[in-house]
Amino acid sequence: MNVISALMDIAANPVTRSGKATAPIVYESNCLEEVCGSCAMLINGKAAMACSHLLRTPGETVRLEPLSRFPVVRDLMVDRRVFFENLKRVKAWVPVDGTYDLGPGPRVTPAVQEQAYPLSRCISCCLCLEVCPQMTEETRFVGAAIINQVRLFNLHPTGRALKPERLEAMMGDGGIHECSYAQNCVRVCPKSIPLTTSISRVYGQVMKKAILDLFQK
Repeated sequence: MNVISALMDIAANPVTRSGKATAPIVYESNCLEEVCGSCAMLINGKAAMACSHLLRTPGETVRLEPLSRFPVVRDLMVDRRVFFENLKRVKAWVPVDGTYDLGPGPRVTPAVQEQAYPLSRCISCCLCLEVCPQMTEETRFVGAAIINQVRLFNLHPTGRALKPERLEAMMGDGGIHECSYAQNCVRVCPKSIPLTTSISRVYGQVMKKAILDLFQK
């Protein structure tokens, strides 16, 4: 049984220790197979996915807490709105206007595909933000997952059209300069995304843009 299965059992008959009926625990889940990223929480003090954390010992005591870097909605459910606002801030999409047929797009080479696929596996679980020491209200750091998305869409031949704007966002408040390279993100990522490599590559792109901007003034 995993943690989500246990929560589902509790929700089927929510009672207190004394057996009195009570409201069920509020939590988020969907896929139950580490794809949707919604069931991220603190399990025994560590950031983890509840769907893949197994309960191995009968009668085992498990402490569940909501992610600490986000406002709590109720119980184990948090408001991760800031993450999705940051995705919009860095324009994490491929710009294609209209719904009509634009014909075949530019080819993506196998070499670029091999780089992009591991980056595309991000499930927006926000575990990397939870364990990042720089993720505070003061720094407003966007986090490793956002930087990884910048690298992903800058690799795409059509997505590259918005590369200058993405890098401009990375140079702003809470941008890549706030990263202290603690490497906690790459250790906790459930999809083994090379986040520190993405941070290094995007940092190089930002520095190149900053130098070019300096000489163009």
